[in-house]
Amino acid sequence: MKLSKLLITLGTASLPVLSLPLLSLAPLAANAQQSQPAPTPPPLLAPMGLPLYQSQISCPSLQRQLQIAVGNEAPVWSISVLDQNGRLLADINGDRPRIPASNQKLISTAIAIDRLGPDHRLSTELWQLPDGTLRLQGSGDPTMGFPQLRRIAKLASGSGGSSGVATGTVRLQFEEEPRSRWWPQGWSYADRDYGYGAPITRLALTANAVDMSVSDPPARLERLISQEISRNGRQVAISSVPAGTPEPEGSLLLLSEPSSSMHHLMSLANAESHNFTAEVLLREGTGSWSLPVAEQRAMDWLRQQGLPMQGVSVIDGSGLDRSNRVTTRFFTALLLRMYQHPYAQNYFGSMAVVGQRGTLEGYFRGSSLEGRFSGKTGTISGVKAITGRLLTSDGPLFVSMISNGSSAPVPVMGQVLKAAQRISSCQQPL
Repeated sequence: MKLSKLLITLGTASLPVLSLPLLSLAPLAANAQQSQPAPTPPPLLAPMGLPLYQSQISCPSLQRQLQIAVGNEAPVWSISVLDQNGRLLADINGDRPRIPASNQKLISTAIAIDRLGPDHRLSTELWQLPDGTLRLQGSGDPTMGFPQLRRIAKLASGSGGSSGVATGTVRLQFEEEPRSRWWPQGWSYADRDYGYGAPITRLALTANAVDMSVSDPPARLERLISQEISRNGRQVAISSVPAGTPEPEGSLLLLSEPSSSMHHLMSLANAESHNFTAEVLLREGTGSWSLPVAEQRAMDWLRQQGLPMQGVSVIDGSGLDRSNRVTTRFFTALLLRMYQHPYAQNYFGSMAVVGQRGTLEGYFRGSSLEGRFSGKTGTISGVKAITGRLLTSDGPLFVSMISNGSSAPVPVMGQVLKAAQRISSCQQPL
C-alpha cells in the first residue's frame, strides 16, 4: 500500500507523518486551545496518521513525577505517557526496546480485530470425502470443549465407513500442524510443561491444557473421540493429513462448530492473558499458521500504521518468548492508533480493568484508579509491564510502563498512574 507523507512543523523542524487509508479513522480535533504560559505543547497530529514520535516532552511537571517514582532504578524502566492528541506528555527511556511479556498480546489482538472484524469466529469442521472418509479440520478454537466433541463424535458415528452408511469402521482424518510448529521456538521447555505453555494446534480441546499442558494433543483427541464414537456403537480408524490439504472435489461439509465471539476471544487474550488464544489470534489475523510468516506479516502491518518501529521485534503472539522487543513509545502509539480505529470499542473493551476485571482486578483496588484504567499486564521472570488507557477529566491518556529488573515495580506503576491522573492542562506544576 502506498503511503503518502504529510508534514507537521515543530518550531522550525519538520516531522514526517504517515497518512494511511488502511483504516477508517475517526478525525482528531483540528485545533486545541493552548494557554499562554510556557511550556507550549507541540502541535496536534494531523487528522490522519501518527508521527514517528517527537522527542519533545510536553508536560515537565509529569516528567518530574515519573523521575521521582523510578528513582535510582531509572535504567531498568521505560515509561511513556501520550494524550489523545498525540502529544508525548512524559517519557523515560521510551525508545529503549524491552522484553514486553504479555503486553505483546496487544499487538496480536489489534491485528486480529482489524483484519478479521468483531463478527469473526474460529471454526472446527467435519467433512465427508467422496469415498466416505471423514476429515476433521480446526483453526485453534480455544473455547472448544467436550460438548462440541460429543456432537462431532455423534455425527461421525452416523456417517462414514466403507459404504458411507452407519456400519463398519469409521475412517477419520485429523488435519493438523506438524509437531515442530506446536510451540514457538523461544518458549522454554520448562514453560511448555505448564498450562500457560500449552502447544498451539489447530485441533485443540480445552486449549490443550488440563491444569498442566497436554504434551500430545492429537493423541489425546484420538483417545477421547474414539471413546465417544465407541459409545455410539461404532469403531474408528484415525489417521492424519497435513494442515492445508485440500478436500477432494465432491466433499461435503457435515458440521461447523463455531468458537465463542471475537469479543470473548480477545478478552481471553487481553483481560485473562491467555497465551494460547493470543497465539491463535496472531496466526488467524495474519492468515498464516507458519509463525515466521505470521511474524513478518505482523511487522508489515505495524509499519503500515505509521508506528515508531525502531527496535521493535515480534517473535510470538503472546509474549512468552523472551526474544520479543518493544518500546513504550510504540505501545502508546499503538493504543492511540487503535483509539482512532472503527473497532476501538471492541479493542479497549477486551482489556482488564483496575479493581474490577481480569488480571487487573486485584490492582489498586479502592484507589482513584479503580475502574479508570483498562489495559494489559505482563509478567515473566524479571519483567513487569502494564499498558493501557487511563481515563481523566481532560480525556484519555495512553500509558505504557515496562520494567526489566525493578525490585518493586507495582508501587511505581501505581504512583505513575496516579500522577498522570492528577494532571490537568499540564501548564501548571503539580
